[in-house]
This record gives sequence, C-alpha cells and structure tokens, in this order.
Amino acid sequence: MPDPVPESYEDLLRTAGCSRKVIDHCKAVRDCALSYARRCKDADIALVEAGAMLHDIGRSVTHSIAHAQAGADLLRTKGFPEDIVRIVECHTGAGLTAEECVALGLDARDCVPKTIEEKIVAHADNLMAGTRLMTIDECLEKAAHLPEEARRRMAALSQEVERLCPKEDAPAQEFRK
Repeated sequence: MPDPVPESYEDLLRTAGCSRKVIDHCKAVRDCALSYARRCKDADIALVEAGAMLHDIGRSVTHSIAHAQAGADLLRTKGFPEDIVRIVECHTGAGLTAEECVALGLDARDCVPKTIEEKIVAHADNLMAGTRLMTIDECLEKAAHLPEEARRRMAALSQEVERLCPKEDAPAQEFRK
C-alpha cells in the first residue's frame, strides 16, 4: 500500500470510527510532534506526521491500554508500512517492554520506541492532555499511578527528545587566539 497522504489521515481516523475528540487530540499531537521533528536533523518529518496522526487509531476499537496494539494490528491488516505501524504500537508512555505488555494483559510485544520518529511521537503524546500542551512535570504528575520505572522512562524519553531536537542551536563559538 502506498503511504497515505496527509489530507487523508483525518478521513482514515473517521472511517475507522474515531470520535471528534480523538481526532482533535491526534491533530494536536501531530502539531507538537512536527515542531520537534523540524528541529531534529535526523527525523523523517513525513513519517512523524503519519505516525502522530494515526497513533490513536486503535481508540476506534478500545480506549484501554490495548489501543496501541489494536491500532497497530488495524494498520497492519490495511497494509500500512511497518515504520508507521511501529510508531502506533510504541506510543504509550515511554513504551512497554514485552514483559510489561504481558503483565497488562496485552500480547507479548516489544513496544519500546527505538527510532527517533517513534520517540518524538511518544513524547508529543505524553505532553498532550487532549488538545492542551502540558509540561513534562505535569505529565509525570498525571502519570503518578504508573510504576516508578515507567515514569523514569518517560522522563528519560523527554530528556532524550529535548536533547536531540533542541529549541535552537547553541550559538557558534568563534575561534579566538
């Protein structure tokens, strides 16, 4: 299947059965993720846009933690490229190990983000409460119910994305004798 075009992402979400609220959230995550991707020299901007827009397509099936795997499965059955599917599968928090997935009643899959695009979308999703941008501290406070290790991974993911996608380059140092 050819990669979907940006204009069709919202249609894909709507056709899958996502609510207006979910679609608006996906658009907010897209905007946040694209702001990071544009500052990151190694990120594929089109891939970040696709993954961010489709990250919650599994909410058309369930609103539980299983929505990431459900969304990945849905996209796989539709023939989507694996790099987009993996963004959807790995976007929950800072990802889940296969062991954590099993403990949560999910399929034993490694759902920890590895590529910069997967990390950017997961981080952008963490920062969005619906369509409202939060700080990482607010995000971690909101995640107080999660195990400490999961919150540590979220904080580490935030630090990594912020380091790889800086707000602006540090001024060049002039050579002085």
